[in-house]
Amino acid sequence: MRDTKGPVAPVCNPIADPARRTFVRGLAIGGITAGLGLWRSPAFALDGQYTPEILRGTDFDLRIGALPVNITGRQRLATVVNDSLPAPTLYWREGDTVTLRVTNNLADSSSIHWHGVLLPAAMDGVPGLSFNGIEPGETFVYRFPVRQAGTYWYHSHSGLQEQTGVYGAIVIEPRSPDPVQADRDYVVVLSDWTDENPARVVAKLKKQSDYYNFGKRTAGDFLRDVRRDGFFTTVAERRMWGQMRMNPMDLADVSGYTYTYLLNGKPPAANWTGLFSPGERIRLRFINAGAMTIFDVRIPGLQLTVVGTDGQPVDPVTVDEFRISAGETYDVIVVPDKDQAYTLYAQSMDRSGFAAGTLAPRAGMRAVVPVPDPRVPLTMADMGHAMPAGSGDGMDHSTMDHSAHGEHAGHDMSAMQDSAAPATIHHAPTEYGPAVDMRVDQPSTRLDDPGVGLRDNGRRVLTYADLASRFADPDGREPGRTIELHVTGNMERYRWSFNGQTMEEAGPIRLTHGERIRFLLVNDTMMDHPIHLHGMWSDLEDETGAFKVRKHTINIKAGQQLSYRVTADAFGRWAYHCHLALHMAGIFRVVIVDRDGADAADHGGHQHG
Repeated sequence: MRDTKGPVAPVCNPIADPARRTFVRGLAIGGITAGLGLWRSPAFALDGQYTPEILRGTDFDLRIGALPVNITGRQRLATVVNDSLPAPTLYWREGDTVTLRVTNNLADSSSIHWHGVLLPAAMDGVPGLSFNGIEPGETFVYRFPVRQAGTYWYHSHSGLQEQTGVYGAIVIEPRSPDPVQADRDYVVVLSDWTDENPARVVAKLKKQSDYYNFGKRTAGDFLRDVRRDGFFTTVAERRMWGQMRMNPMDLADVSGYTYTYLLNGKPPAANWTGLFSPGERIRLRFINAGAMTIFDVRIPGLQLTVVGTDGQPVDPVTVDEFRISAGETYDVIVVPDKDQAYTLYAQSMDRSGFAAGTLAPRAGMRAVVPVPDPRVPLTMADMGHAMPAGSGDGMDHSTMDHSAHGEHAGHDMSAMQDSAAPATIHHAPTEYGPAVDMRVDQPSTRLDDPGVGLRDNGRRVLTYADLASRFADPDGREPGRTIELHVTGNMERYRWSFNGQTMEEAGPIRLTHGERIRFLLVNDTMMDHPIHLHGMWSDLEDETGAFKVRKHTINIKAGQQLSYRVTADAFGRWAYHCHLALHMAGIFRVVIVDRDGADAADHGGHQHG
């Protein structure tokens, strides 16, 4: 298998192969380095390997500033915390009150959001909602009680500063003995870095939404599919994608063509290493701090026992691989029992590159680094459209709506489902127009689908169906009403939205303090979206409506529908958005929790019940 026989650096054209560039970048650099008198030497710890500074206690001083870095062989300017990329790892203790003085040494306004942490709205760190931001030269004091334990993280919520380096891990130690016992404990922060100005990346996508997609299908792919599926079926499938003006290889907006994927701030060639003694239980706290990247993680030769997600404990489940979306965290236990190195391997969802590091019994060791898996295109089933056998060209064109609405056509698609029947969904009138280029009428409800690129790959892959919180539904009440939101977009315009509307166009979602509600999400786009609600937990339901797992960030696949319950137990104005940084401006709502919120008109989503 590729995991055991694949070369460390396959022979290929480094210009044509972004995965090759992913590995060779940083061969002589390896992240933040000292030199030329431009910046101070970074802190070193963790068995001699560079790692972010570790800060423990209840009182912290954090400085946001600019720092020259050289990750790819070219000097660039990053925005960092305490001269560290990633930012320092913060260790808190459940039950303590923490004070964090954050000073902004940038020329622009900044902020810190404590991702997944329950706190007063004024401490949430979202400019324009919870506070005004931290202006240049100013210090803002965050102070709040720590009400939970587990793995979390923090990042800037200002502009594109998260993309340029303002992100770091939070480990909250439980007040009572930790039910997860381990001999060693490592934080593994995954992220993406571009030498380009992120504003220029956005400008390119606005002009050409597939600018960074070098994985489009070729004439060779057409001939391969003709041999496998026949000429007429292949032509019909290509024609349907053409009619939709969509690309089935459009799995990520930003690829390894510009991104270098980092593990704890290091490119693959720099080989971040965590040490172990054979037979030890190692806890790995995976955090996806990527701005635009969804990673598929595995350690060839080791099984991964998942024991937590988004800081919350789950019943242990053993897998070979898991997908971690932007904003999510997963805690896993591994037990390497051989005197050898193992590769921590996190390939991007579009297979354009990877982050990598090593677990080893001694420094300097390295295992074989797999080459990325082949790119797997989206199918009509992914898009909410089945291709039943015996239908001639394999497609039911009667379910397609190619009528134009405004400047661009909308596409209503239906799918044959092999899971529980989805609840009736409603397309808002605002979804019919130039801001939306696709709608799904019968989305998939399957939580046991690992997603495109992970199906039938010969490995046991984690799905949401495998996750079960180690506690019953903490609220227990049935939701009194349902708020339905559709993730929508227009790829040609690179415009993203909920229900075809931006935050400014839609107005806020208003909740009454103490009420239990259900959010019904429908993904009417061809991309995965990690949806994050600030200030409150999201209790994911299974297809029958039963409680499954508590999370703060929930990934919804293309053409999928899922639902989760929320207890509105936190007063204030909260952000609710997609955690892909370049989608956030459009896929965003303000959630207001007050004493009479439910009595007010809800303009943010369609209501049921």
